[in-house]
Amino acid sequence: MKQIYMDNAATTRVDERVVKEMLPYFDEGFGNASSVHFKGQEAKNALEKSRKIIAKSINARTNEIIFTSGGTESNNLALKGLFFENYPEKNHIITTKIEHDCVLNTCKWLETQGAKVTYLDVDSDGLIDLNQLKNSITDKTIIVSVIHGNNEIGTIQDLEKIGEICREKHVLLHTDACQSYTKVAVDVKKQNLGLVTLNSHKIHGPKGVGVLYIRENIKITPVSHGGGHEKNLRSGTENISGIVGFAKAVEIASDKNVKKMTALRNKLISEILKLPNTKLNGPRTERLCNNINISFNNIEGEAIGGYLENYGICTSTGSACASHSLESSHVLKAIGLTPLQSNSSIRISISKYTTEEEVDYVLEKLNKIVEKLRKISPLVR
Repeated sequence: MKQIYMDNAATTRVDERVVKEMLPYFDEGFGNASSVHFKGQEAKNALEKSRKIIAKSINARTNEIIFTSGGTESNNLALKGLFFENYPEKNHIITTKIEHDCVLNTCKWLETQGAKVTYLDVDSDGLIDLNQLKNSITDKTIIVSVIHGNNEIGTIQDLEKIGEICREKHVLLHTDACQSYTKVAVDVKKQNLGLVTLNSHKIHGPKGVGVLYIRENIKITPVSHGGGHEKNLRSGTENISGIVGFAKAVEIASDKNVKKMTALRNKLISEILKLPNTKLNGPRTERLCNNINISFNNIEGEAIGGYLENYGICTSTGSACASHSLESSHVLKAIGLTPLQSNSSIRISISKYTTEEEVDYVLEKLNKIVEKLRKISPLVR
């Protein structure tokens, strides 16, 4: 049976060149970057070289890059660290209703610690209202946290405009760029970003590695304590092999791959929407180049996904981090979908490895599955 992986918003296959770059650090380059002997200094040099590569990719300074274990840790450090650094003088956080669960659940927990959180509405495409943002900022606001590219519906927020508002209001802007990084430009100066969350395993790098960019002179309180690694903000021996792999994945990311994915995404959307009673969730164009989220009226998304898997096709019905939950997607609810519409949705997310032949195969099987399920659905009359 064919195996076709179209769940790349959940994780991606590690590029062979990344694996090759990592291998020496499991063998000869195994040293601890905190050690003063030559093995430690070899590891330290690899660490700092990787930091420089990632800093350059977002127009940052090398000393503004903090390595973490991934996007969840970076988002926690950004929000909790800033809150506890500024509380009680300031206690207000602004975010959106379509953030990743690790941001929303962190904000909910911070509310139990004294935070006041404003959750911005979004329109039917998942875009925030800039006027609502402007009017929500107060003299107690610590940070605005807005996801750059949404993990479920692919919506890309206009960080330049959001950053300009934050500059005018003298408020810090944080963005979760895990899904958008290397697909859409992230420029910390142009977009006035104070903090940025990045992740390796969404860009064909290894799991267990992330970054939090923190603009120089921004003070945050560490949320874990130990040996004082990473400017005393993220203690623990650095994952050198993973960090080296992350940097290599950044180096080999290319605009050519983005163009290829955009073309395949557009083909999938156009062909799927030819089926009756289907709806694209999120914008048609201002969306991530690898994201397709479609509702199929009167059919369970789980059923579609199950039948696709029988043909060796991996897709999802939403965020992999919340796939265990039986609740409807909070993102689809925020853009106005009913629970029935939400539960009829599937997410297809492609990668640089996706081929046109695979897309044609998926379209062929999907057409048959939808036709079959509509015939047996009690909701179709």
